[in-house]
Amino acid sequence: MKGARVKPLMAPRSRSQVCCIIRISTSIVLWTAILQLVILWQVWGPQLLSLLPPCFASPDSFSIVELDSPIAETAAKFIPPPRRVYKNNGYLMVSCNGGLNQMRAAICDMVTIARVLNVTLIVPELDKSSFWADPSEFKDIFDVDHFISSLRDEVRILKKLPLKLKPKAEQGAVFSMRPVSWSNMSYYLHQILPLIKRHKVLHLTKTDARLANNGLPVEIQKLRCRVNYNALRFTSQIEELAHKILKILRRHGPFLVLHLRYEMDMLAFSGCTLGCSDEEAEELTRLRNAYPWWKEKVINAEMRRKDGLCPLTPEETALVLKAFDFNRDIRIYIAAGEIYGGERRMAALYSDYPYIVRKETLLNSLDLKPFERYSSQMAALDYLVALATDVFIPTYDGNMAKVVEGHRRFLGFHRTILLNRTHLVELIDRYHNGSLVWEEFSLAVKNVHADRMGAPRSRLAIPDKPKDEDYFYANPEECLASEFDGRHGYA
Repeated sequence: MKGARVKPLMAPRSRSQVCCIIRISTSIVLWTAILQLVILWQVWGPQLLSLLPPCFASPDSFSIVELDSPIAETAAKFIPPPRRVYKNNGYLMVSCNGGLNQMRAAICDMVTIARVLNVTLIVPELDKSSFWADPSEFKDIFDVDHFISSLRDEVRILKKLPLKLKPKAEQGAVFSMRPVSWSNMSYYLHQILPLIKRHKVLHLTKTDARLANNGLPVEIQKLRCRVNYNALRFTSQIEELAHKILKILRRHGPFLVLHLRYEMDMLAFSGCTLGCSDEEAEELTRLRNAYPWWKEKVINAEMRRKDGLCPLTPEETALVLKAFDFNRDIRIYIAAGEIYGGERRMAALYSDYPYIVRKETLLNSLDLKPFERYSSQMAALDYLVALATDVFIPTYDGNMAKVVEGHRRFLGFHRTILLNRTHLVELIDRYHNGSLVWEEFSLAVKNVHADRMGAPRSRLAIPDKPKDEDYFYANPEECLASEFDGRHGYA
């Protein structure tokens, strides 16, 4: 009806009713937010706690890729820790030298040094001029994004120098030096840090063995372990191919990995020529003379062998395996490059152990084709297989032997037979000259190695002779769970 008053659909609320509604709504929102936070903490809290800096973490909190599960599943579970905020004192560039495991240990040291100095680390440059001439970059071997993100609560790591500093590096104006070997942290704090603050960017070369084995705070030692056993994850391509090798090996039951370091570079470097022809001995001498940084040129091969400084020959290795009573039907995986002397030198080993395999015999050519020209990537495959084997036996205590030994200790003191070459060559010579019968020889070999099977033990420290000490990466004692009366350390 025209002019009639329209009746409102709802009666106007009183002021008290409006306030009541607001209070109820606010309470609902707050309780919903609290509930969501509780749920998030239940899901992510334990994982965030496990990523605390290593000075608060136990060895059990370190994660490691399980080779019996797909790499993709492991990668999906990784949650980056929160970033560490600190005043940046400058930038550290490093150039690693040597083979894969020599560089691996150096990377661990350089991350630790960058952490203590509060500097930004540039992703390390790998050696391309050594005997192997491997052109691989860091990202070709290691998962570089995981490396950076997994350590971001400790140190800032960049793939490249910031743009404002790049011209300085491109013009060769960056201050470069070789740090002193086996140095403690006071050297880096009092001599290296002032150089970084002065020059803004410092380039360290020859980074192997530049940090002391002993006498460092436990949190520093644990950080070295965290880098080695957590941050340095191989690329998915390397991990997946190693997983394939392991699946093939496991079909036949337990297997043994033999790091047979009877390779051309090692023989030339060490001057060990037992069993070599005159032509081969001359070739090895020429190679040794060709590398200026291999300081020792004139070498008495027989004396070197008696001092235990030569890798065991394939023939000697066959005798030792038999003395340990390894069944001839066991699968033996050779973790090494090309054996010097080829089939001729391997004949005795093949005769005693016919089921000897290598990655080249287990995989087809298409599987290995992407890795063929890259010795460090091939070594990474051997590294992963050696970690997972039932028994690991290195015939020489080089970098791979030491780093794998330490990694296997970290994983639970897995069986690693550390050959005492000084005693072995003496026993082998006595067996050959008839002064020991086989039963005596075999028993003596076992007795010599009764306490050299990778069980817990203290790392030898010699304050005045760091080169003669036990290597930290072979026995990272501070990072290992004690098995003696719940105490830290070992009897």
